[in-house]
Amino acid sequence: MKIREKLKDKKRVVIKIGSSSLVHRNTGMLNLRKVEALIRVLCDLRGQGKDVILVSSGAIAVGASAMGMNKPSTTSEKQALAAIGQARLMMTYQRLFAEYNQMTAQVLMTKYTVLNDKSRVNARNTLEELLKLGVIPVVNENDTVATDEIEKVGTFGDNDHLSAIVAALIHADLLILLSDIDGMYTDDPARNPNAHFIPVVKEITEEYLKMGKETSGSSLGTGGMAAKVDAARIATDSGADLVIANGDRVENVLMIMDGMEVGTLFLAHETADFQLMDYIEH
Repeated sequence: MKIREKLKDKKRVVIKIGSSSLVHRNTGMLNLRKVEALIRVLCDLRGQGKDVILVSSGAIAVGASAMGMNKPSTTSEKQALAAIGQARLMMTYQRLFAEYNQMTAQVLMTKYTVLNDKSRVNARNTLEELLKLGVIPVVNENDTVATDEIEKVGTFGDNDHLSAIVAALIHADLLILLSDIDGMYTDDPARNPNAHFIPVVKEITEEYLKMGKETSGSSLGTGGMAAKVDAARIATDSGADLVIANGDRVENVLMIMDGMEVGTLFLAHETADFQLMDYIEH
């Protein structure tokens, strides 16, 4: 069986979409056509009997657009905009999910949700119960109260890490990162025309970690390729395959699940002594 064919059998899928894939670049407003297409894809996966979790960025970008602010500078501004934007984002998600008769739920997390033993168990139990009920949870960082999530990349400083941690938390078998790049390259393809696309990564070696430069040219999100490779390390060590693919066409998700050659596939190699806490900066 081809490596990609195995993706057809995945039962529990976490899908992360970044800010740059959700909003119009020139205005910062939600790209409703793309959001609707994303919801349709998620509902179709749910209709196939798969457990689906969406990790969604975009709260600060949507809040900034709503308030007519270009680039918020202070942490308090970003927190306020996150509060505004998260409500608008979730309202849009709920309306679109309802069109397909699909229940959804909002789950906001911080790094401390996972670091604290009791809250980590509570978060896992909540997500498990939602999936059991056939609900599609929408997860985001709680930027309104957690300052280091906004200021510091590398803990939960981007939703690439958050999605990998969610995947490990609920024992997902596939994580899909939708970004503004087709996958992983040997170098930044925007600056190096000789950069080669990497279709499959069997093991994340030091060489791949070095390749994981900041390749995203977007000012809307915080995670570049370095964050995605690090997220891949968490996900694959926990036992989940991971695919980095272009979010411009959300239908790529269905193509990935059909075993087609889309994006860069990082193969799972579950670590026997995997402990999620070892991957989170305290």
